[in-house]
Amino acid sequence: MPANDTVYDVIVVGAGNAALSAAIAAREQTQSVLVVEKAPEYFRGGNTYFTGGIIRFAFNGLDDIKGLIPDMSETEANSIEVGQYTENQFYDDMMRVTHGLSDPELAEILVSHSYPTMKWLQEHGVRFVLSFGRQAFRDGDKFRFWGGLVVEAVGAGKGLSDQQFDVCEKLGVEVRYSTEGVSLIQDQMGRVAGLRVKGPDGFEDIAGRAVVLAAGGFEANAEMRCRYLGPGWETVKVRGIPYNTGDGIKMALDVGAQSYGHWSSCHAVAWDMNAPTFGDRTVTELFQKHSYPFGLMVNINGERFLDEGADFRNYTYVTYGRALMDQPQGLCFQVFDDKVKHLLRDEYWIPQATPAEANSIEELARMLDIDPVGLARTIEDYNAAVRTDIPYNATVKDGRRTEGLAVDKTNWAETIDTPPYRGWAVTTGITFTFGGVKVNNRGQVVTNAQDPIPGLYAAGEMVGGLFYHNYPGGSGLSAGMVFGRLAGNSAGEDALALKDV
Repeated sequence: MPANDTVYDVIVVGAGNAALSAAIAAREQTQSVLVVEKAPEYFRGGNTYFTGGIIRFAFNGLDDIKGLIPDMSETEANSIEVGQYTENQFYDDMMRVTHGLSDPELAEILVSHSYPTMKWLQEHGVRFVLSFGRQAFRDGDKFRFWGGLVVEAVGAGKGLSDQQFDVCEKLGVEVRYSTEGVSLIQDQMGRVAGLRVKGPDGFEDIAGRAVVLAAGGFEANAEMRCRYLGPGWETVKVRGIPYNTGDGIKMALDVGAQSYGHWSSCHAVAWDMNAPTFGDRTVTELFQKHSYPFGLMVNINGERFLDEGADFRNYTYVTYGRALMDQPQGLCFQVFDDKVKHLLRDEYWIPQATPAEANSIEELARMLDIDPVGLARTIEDYNAAVRTDIPYNATVKDGRRTEGLAVDKTNWAETIDTPPYRGWAVTTGITFTFGGVKVNNRGQVVTNAQDPIPGLYAAGEMVGGLFYHNYPGGSGLSAGMVFGRLAGNSAGEDALALKDV
């Protein structure tokens, strides 16, 4: 047992969405909660800060959305069509995109707790808005939202993080910055009884009745990326913070946690070629380029290599982000003509982006260092294959496709024939890794024998078994909230039980 006399009820390691959700839930149950954050205060927020703040959850109609956005005006409500996104649809999407490998129990927890957890945060003062800029297109007199995503946090990922910190402050949660978790402390019976940390004043042992690990994956650890994801992954750009180096996972494994999930896979996106090595806190998520369903993606030879219109981008961008790794120099170019300019997301027009614009395909190719002959041939063959007899509709999977190409485009196939032509060079940007540790239905970390490790809980990107190969867009944030709340509740309950002994 640590020598310091202070014993916290719950210690939370990490300070992203999952960690803060755990801290809030634990504080509802207990007197003293400590958040230990490896980053300095000015770099707080984990990967949450770098997200777009869009959250996937099940809902049954507009009334559920209004429950999360109580100040929605009638004019606004009358201008949208949100439909419904049921728990069954969410569960089916989880299983469909993960090739049926998502742990059924964990997936069911995520799906069934997604809306109640959003409502819980809203009742704590976290504010949400409709995601017009990222997920909606006008169709007649209504805005329609694609792929089950409707709501984002006010201020995107940064706003979500800041709001959760505000809630923690109001509840009296203590936060220590620049404090790295080094190892878990166990008593003679094997119960996790605290945390060894290294802070500004050196090493310290902190006592706690329960510890929640929510310190992210290993995406910022080049050695672990190469070891688990494969050769070449040590060179990719990291979308978020440089602090997620697998520390929490290693601490858990060191005390007997079961490793779980898809260790050789990750969440990745098409990321601006000239983005910095790690995330930029001013630009945050806007280096991503996600409007590819409305154009073409080609390599440096000017060749297409995937179906840009296979599904809504919410269900393809993770696998497509990884697919860039297999192209020459790990590069891809997204090409559009002027007809679809109005469909491109805001991220395409930021000052830090590196687009090219030209009045001919060959000129655009030269500007982007693509083979001009190869790109011109690809565009010519593609245009000839477009089924122009099928109506184009950006708000649904419209079935407007190509026929006869080696790689056909399934939806949103529009001819590229109206200058100016625009292109963006992108590469792979890694967001988070899928491998982690196994938890049970209380958020407790378990051993290979499926026994819970007393006093130890995990949440967020550290939880393995949810995502394999791919994930439904927006479900990373909802998983962080759901499993953070679950782990925090359980840790708080168990800490209270210990105090009563």
